[in-house]
Amino acid sequence: MTKEQRLARTFVELADSLVDDFDVVDLMVLLTERCVELLDASASGLLLAGPRGALMVVAATSEAIETVELFQVQSDEGPCRDCFQSGVPVSVGDLTEQTERWPAFAPFAVTAGFRAADAVPLRLRGQVLGALNLFRTTPGTLRRSDIATAQALADVATISLLQSRAVHDNQVVAEQLEEALNSRIAIEQAKGILAARLDVSMDEAFSRLRRFARTGQSRLTDVAQQVIDGTLRPGDVMVSTRS
Repeated sequence: MTKEQRLARTFVELADSLVDDFDVVDLMVLLTERCVELLDASASGLLLAGPRGALMVVAATSEAIETVELFQVQSDEGPCRDCFQSGVPVSVGDLTEQTERWPAFAPFAVTAGFRAADAVPLRLRGQVLGALNLFRTTPGTLRRSDIATAQALADVATISLLQSRAVHDNQVVAEQLEEALNSRIAIEQAKGILAARLDVSMDEAFSRLRRFARTGQSRLTDVAQQVIDGTLRPGDVMVSTRS
């Protein structure tokens, strides 16, 4: 499959979420995964603003990048934070040269193995809901065409996130984002349970959880809650994902 075909498939997948009761977290995970597949990125993470405006990690392609994104939130500095506040893309070709701009975040990201970062906003009609981060392990900025592609994917995801509801109604938007963030908490708890019970990494635990949800055409959040409640046994998830 060519890159153009994969890109077209991704737009279809994102647009396919324009239905009632779609899985917000799964959509954001799909966005980060496709960006790594399609663009010159080693890892990707996505942050959304909660009801009080604070950024929170909703999706990440690995535990390593999730740790970096969490540190970005805690230190209140970094490309995603700047992108969210300005509403415009942020590109940094070498994080080792950004210690004055981001004295805490830049060294942390470099230590984690990342040398460059780009961020594009999730925005619609001037409203910024969050930001999509793209990290690379080697210095250098993304090509303009890749930035444009990342922004287009982020825009489609934003539309899907807001669906056809009244985007001018801040209360509706806040409720949607709060639901997404609460879902993320449940998924993190389920990942921890699966990792401990199945003796696998957190990345593998999430992969199995997501495959189980998709195989059964269930919402990722619902499956995570079943694991937490004990109505879905870790062994059942392992057997299903192997079949």
